[in-house]
Amino acid sequence: MEAVAAGPAPAAPPSQRQRTAGFLRRFSRLAGGYWTGETRWRAVSLTALVVVLTLFQVAVPVAINVWMQRLFDALEQKALGQFGGLLGALAAIILANVLITVAHLRAKRHLQVSWRAWLTRRLLATWMHDGRHYLVTFLPGEHDNPDGRIAEDIRIATEFAVDLAHSLMFAGLMLVSFTQILWTLSGSPWVSIGGLELYIPGHLVWIAVIYAAIGTTVALLLGRPLVRAVNRRQTYEANFRFGLVHARENALAIALLDGEEDERRNLGGLWKDLRRAWDRQTHALCTIFYFTTVWSVLSQAFPVLVAAPRYMAGQISLGVLMQTAQAFQHMVGALSWPIDNLAKVAEWRASVERVQSLHDALESLRDRSALTAAAAGAPPAAAASGVVVEAAPGMVLAFEGLTVTNPDGRPVLCDLTARIPLGDRVLISGDPGAAVKLFKVVAGLWPWGSGRVQLPVGEAIFFMPQRPYLPLGTLRAAVTYPGDPEAVPPAAVEAALASAGLAHLVPRLDQVETWEQVLAASEQQRLGFARLLLHRPAWIFLQEATDALDARGEQEMMRLLLSEFPQATIITIGHHKALDNYHHRKLALVTCDGALTAQEVPLAPPVAYPAAQ
Repeated sequence: MEAVAAGPAPAAPPSQRQRTAGFLRRFSRLAGGYWTGETRWRAVSLTALVVVLTLFQVAVPVAINVWMQRLFDALEQKALGQFGGLLGALAAIILANVLITVAHLRAKRHLQVSWRAWLTRRLLATWMHDGRHYLVTFLPGEHDNPDGRIAEDIRIATEFAVDLAHSLMFAGLMLVSFTQILWTLSGSPWVSIGGLELYIPGHLVWIAVIYAAIGTTVALLLGRPLVRAVNRRQTYEANFRFGLVHARENALAIALLDGEEDERRNLGGLWKDLRRAWDRQTHALCTIFYFTTVWSVLSQAFPVLVAAPRYMAGQISLGVLMQTAQAFQHMVGALSWPIDNLAKVAEWRASVERVQSLHDALESLRDRSALTAAAAGAPPAAAASGVVVEAAPGMVLAFEGLTVTNPDGRPVLCDLTARIPLGDRVLISGDPGAAVKLFKVVAGLWPWGSGRVQLPVGEAIFFMPQRPYLPLGTLRAAVTYPGDPEAVPPAAVEAALASAGLAHLVPRLDQVETWEQVLAASEQQRLGFARLLLHRPAWIFLQEATDALDARGEQEMMRLLLSEFPQATIITIGHHKALDNYHHRKLALVTCDGALTAQEVPLAPPVAYPAAQ
C-alpha cells in the first residue's frame, strides 16, 4: 500500500485572545491617528491632563481610607478631642474631590468630543468623496445605514473608549494603591486555619484576588451572548431610524396615495424586529444581573467577615478592621472591572465593529479607484477588471469597447464604441436602466464592467438628473448648488429663474424651506435649467430632465438650452419622439444576440435656434 502524503494541516481558528488583539489593532488603525496626525498636540495635552487628574482621583479614596481608620479608632477610644481635626480633614478631602471631579469631567468631555470630531471628519471625508456614498450601497457586507454609523456609532466608539480607558486606568491605580495598603494590613504572614499554621504573606491580598477572579470568570462566561445581542439591537435600531426618515422624506407621496396603512405596517415590522432584539438583549442582561446583584451584596459583607476574626482576637483595632474592609472592597472593585463594564464593553465593541465595517467598505472603494487610475495608463488587458475613465487630449468624449455590467457581473450594455465631439447633440433612447448606467459610468459612479471612457481634458461636465437635488436651506442656495450662493450676483440668480419660467419664485429666494416638497415636479425641473444657466458648462448630460413638463414647457426649456448653449455638447436620455427635433443623432440601445448594444439611428436635421443675446 502506498503512503499518501498528508496535506498541510488546516489553520487553527483564532483564539479569543487573538481575536481581541486583532480587534484592538484594527481600532487603533482606524481611530489612533488622532494622537499622531495634525491634532496630536491637542490630543496628547488633553490625554495627559486626564491622566494627571485620574491620579488625583485615586488619591481621594486613599485619603478617605486613612481617615476612616482614624475615625473608628477615635470612636473605639471615645476620643472626642480628635473629632475637630477629623472634621477639618474631611472638609479638605471633600473640597479636593469636588474640584478634581469637575476638572476631570471637563477634560474628559473635551477629549471625547475632540476625538469624535476628528473621526467623524475622517469618515465623512472618505464617505462623501468620488461618489463613494453612492457606490458603497452596491457593495456586499455589513455597512448599511452609514448615516447612523457616522452619527451614533462613532459617538459610542469614542465616548465609551475614553470612559472605559479612564475607568480601567482608575481601577489599575486603585489596585496598586490598595494592594499595598491591604498587604500591610494583613499583618503576620502566619495564618492559622483549623489549627494548621500556614506561611502566607499578604494573605488578605490573595483572598481578594481569588474572590475577584471567581466573580470575573463567572461574569465573562455568562456575558458572552451579550455582545451578539447588543450588535443585533444596534442594527435594528438603525433600520428603524432609517424607515422613519424615509417616511418623512416621502410624506407627500405617501399622503397622496393614502399609503399610511402600508407605511405603518412596514414600520411596525421594523419595530417588531427591534423589539425582538431588545428582548434578546434584556435576556442577556438579566443573566448577568442574576449574578452581579448577588455578588455586589456579598462584596460588602465578605471583607468584614474575613477581617472580623482578627478583631475579635484583639489583634487589630476597630479602625484597622474598617480600614481593612474598605481596602478589601476597593481592591476587589478594581479587580472586578470586567464585571462592572461588561455591558458597556459589549456596546462599545459592537459600535466599533459597525464603524469599522463602513470604513473597510469605503477603503475598498478607494483602493478600487486607485487601481482604476493606475490602469488608465495600462494596456487594455490590465484594465479588464473595471471601467477605466480617463482624461484625454482633444474635445471629444469617446467610448472604446465599453461593456457595462451589474455589480454581480450580469451584462447591461455590451461593446459600445462611439465618439461624441464638442458641439454634438446626441439622444440616447431604448432601455432606460442601461442609459442611466452609461451616464453613471461617465460620472465615475459605475466602475463595473470593462473598456475605456475618455473625457475632454479640463472641461466641466454638468449632469442634470430627472429630479435636481435640492439641499436644505434657502432657495438661492438650491439654485446655485453646488456653488457658494454668496459668490453669485443676485441679479444673475434672478435672471436665471426668470429665463427658466420661475420668475414668481424670485421673492422667495431667501426663504428656508424643504424645497423638494414645496416645489412641484415641473418647477423642480425648471429650477435645474436655471442652475444650468448659472454654471455655463460646455458638456451637458440630461437624464429625462423634462419628463415632468408638458409639451409646451419641454419645448421652452429645450429651446432655451439650445439658444443659451449653441456650442455645447448635449447628451440626452429621453424616450419620446419630440426630443428628436433637438438633436443631431440618436443612439438606440437595442438587444442584439441576447445583449444590449448601441445602434446609430439617423435623425432629420434639427431646427436651428438663434443664440441668446
